Amino acid sequence: MKLGYLYFGISALLASTLTLANVSNVEVDAKVTRIEQSVVQAMTAFQVPGIAVAIVKDNEVVLSKGFGVLKHGSPEKVNADTLFGVASNTKAMTAALLAGLVDEGKLTWKTKVIDIIPEFQLPDAYVTREFTIIDLLSHNSGLGLGAGDLMIWPETTLTNKDVIKGLKHLPQVSSFRSEFAYDNLMYVIAGEIIAKLTGKPWQDVIQSRIFDKLGMKNTRAKFSLIPETNQNVARAHVPLDGELHVVGGNFLEKFSSAGSVASSVNDMSLWLKAQLNQGQYGTDGDKALRLFSEKQSREMWQPRTLLNVSEQATAQDKTHFRAYALGWFVKDYHGVKVIRHTGGILGMVSKVVMVPEENLAMVILTNQQSGSAFNALSQQILTEFLELPEKDWVAHYHTLQQKNKAAKQAHLASEAARVDKNSTPSLPLASYAQDYVDNWYGDIQISLENEKLVMQFSNTPALHGTLEHYQHNTFIVRWDDRTLEADAYVNFNLNPDGSINYVTMKAVSWATDFSFDFHDLKLKPKS
Repeated sequence: MKLGYLYFGISALLASTLTLANVSNVEVDAKVTRIEQSVVQAMTAFQVPGIAVAIVKDNEVVLSKGFGVLKHGSPEKVNADTLFGVASNTKAMTAALLAGLVDEGKLTWKTKVIDIIPEFQLPDAYVTREFTIIDLLSHNSGLGLGAGDLMIWPETTLTNKDVIKGLKHLPQVSSFRSEFAYDNLMYVIAGEIIAKLTGKPWQDVIQSRIFDKLGMKNTRAKFSLIPETNQNVARAHVPLDGELHVVGGNFLEKFSSAGSVASSVNDMSLWLKAQLNQGQYGTDGDKALRLFSEKQSREMWQPRTLLNVSEQATAQDKTHFRAYALGWFVKDYHGVKVIRHTGGILGMVSKVVMVPEENLAMVILTNQQSGSAFNALSQQILTEFLELPEKDWVAHYHTLQQKNKAAKQAHLASEAARVDKNSTPSLPLASYAQDYVDNWYGDIQISLENEKLVMQFSNTPALHGTLEHYQHNTFIVRWDDRTLEADAYVNFNLNPDGSINYVTMKAVSWATDFSFDFHDLKLKPKS
């Protein structure tokens, strides 16, 4: 009789467990269905040809799927194995490589950069001497936002050695460790440190220590390493005047350890699992297989450089802190810690978000440069899995996008209204046509061609454009490649005798990507 009760009890328990599992699966399926609907809506709202999304929940991939096409106007479909440039989502991988080297005792997080790269030099001698690996990854150097990016973007002939040489000539805009300013070059240096300590190029190290271990079979450290036989590669798109233009094609090759990885959502889901499992990706008998230890996982998620929190973020998102850690942004969001990063190249953006307490992670890869699309989708996924109040995030971000577009146009109109249309250049055009040099970038030529001034950045073929007179001794360079969306003021400062003393530049629009750091240039005539 007791055995009968026991059997009945076990049967009831199993039935109850199966019922709960089925309910859970139904709930997840419903969430995924709504998310897929949002993807389709976002593609239409933000003019994105292709998107791929993966979601990991409780160590299971509950969604890994492609939507749309690889290239606007072509039939080839995006799928879960389509390669996209993940751009700055590379940074967390570079940090993970350093974490592994810390575990091996080859350095510590407080190791001084000059102890590994003696030629490393920043504008301030004290900062140079005290700069550690943590500082390298925390965006707190005192240099400005995107400082020196023109040495690696757009595609240049400069090498990493040139980047290191140029650092000391960049302007310091704040005191050391006092402010956050996103800095790609420091992650390029991090890649050089990895190469020094391992005796192998960064791209070989990341392949063997991350991609091969995790089984990320299609992922490559650089675009040039993608096999020609793999045609499942997304193309980048820039919208101009309502039309999509296919652009680029090398996924930030020169950014290397700061942003050159090409990956898919299938492969990135393996990376996310390892992250959520604090570096563990499998077992070998009783031994855990790890990219890095739990201790180093905590180090990489530890806030390092604080960021401002707006009153609106506190009220709407229950966000009370934001910071940069090591390769990751961190914040609180409706009572949970969120770890995230975005990546952006010309015509292609991506986003990775993790909520460790919920064992939840996502990756969103797109082949258009609309941050509104990945923001809307990441918020939709968080809303579903954190069970937050329902909201139409696509509509929300579409409204914000329209407001930003209107604000940009109003700013440009305001600038144009202040122009003295009766002003003329102080000098004949031929006098502006000279060879110039900047201490950190190098040579820039301005020549007179068919009665027009033409500018060419010697190390950057794409930066070729015509100077259009703006007012007085200020011109605007209109780049031949309009998809760059980076026209800039060119201001000639004159000596008392009327000769050119130096030239400064500044992006015309505040919406210009910060990697066009024209404002850090000070061009001196070479003659």
